[in-house]
Amino acid sequence: MKQQKHKRKESFSLLLISNTGKETRQFYFPLRALRLLVILMLVICITFAWTIYRSGARFKNEYDLRRKLAASEQKVEQLEGEKEALNTENAALTEEIELYRQAEIVKAETAESEESAPEETPRDTSVPSQYPCTAGGLLKESYSEEHPYISISAQAEDRIIAAGDGTVTSVASDDTYPIIIEVDHGNGYRSRYMCQQEANVQVAAGQQVKIRDAMIVISGNDTPFDYQVIYEEQVIDPLLVLEAKG
Repeated sequence: MKQQKHKRKESFSLLLISNTGKETRQFYFPLRALRLLVILMLVICITFAWTIYRSGARFKNEYDLRRKLAASEQKVEQLEGEKEALNTENAALTEEIELYRQAEIVKAETAESEESAPEETPRDTSVPSQYPCTAGGLLKESYSEEHPYISISAQAEDRIIAAGDGTVTSVASDDTYPIIIEVDHGNGYRSRYMCQQEANVQVAAGQQVKIRDAMIVISGNDTPFDYQVIYEEQVIDPLLVLEAKG
């Protein structure tokens, strides 16, 4: 009979040798166990790499979201600022329209009063009842206790005219107004014309003026001009005189 050869199972050994020479250990690993160990290590490595990848992707997504949120908040702040600026501009335009409407009402009432006044009753032209600027002058701010005059925005070639007959008592200036002209109307009324920019002065102190006579010719657009009326040494609202006497 032929002797059967036994097939040996392949295995691996791990030899541990002490550097002191006292003890030597040898460990045997079957091929199947080694393969399982390698597969297990590969699974662990793949799992670890996948976890790192997912963590990195999640971190990137969170970073992108935070950046988008910050950009959105900045945009909201910008829009809020623009909204506030538009509200302020709208309020200013509304106030300007109201002042313009008041000026137009005053002009219309003045024209109506002039047309309806009886011819046999002569108008007292010594009362400063004339609007002090030609048609281009726009009323910008009304009279108040804190603002004891009316403010007008005059345009180039507009004329500042005498509000009534009288005598020019002074042509002066100060730190605020390069031109200040005062007219005494001889009936308790005095009118004061204050221009905040240089312009062409047409009168001199001591000169007699008639209502609507040009005293200043404006040389630049949007020239600020203030007009004041004084009665019996008390400052009054010029529009009241225009309404009563216009």
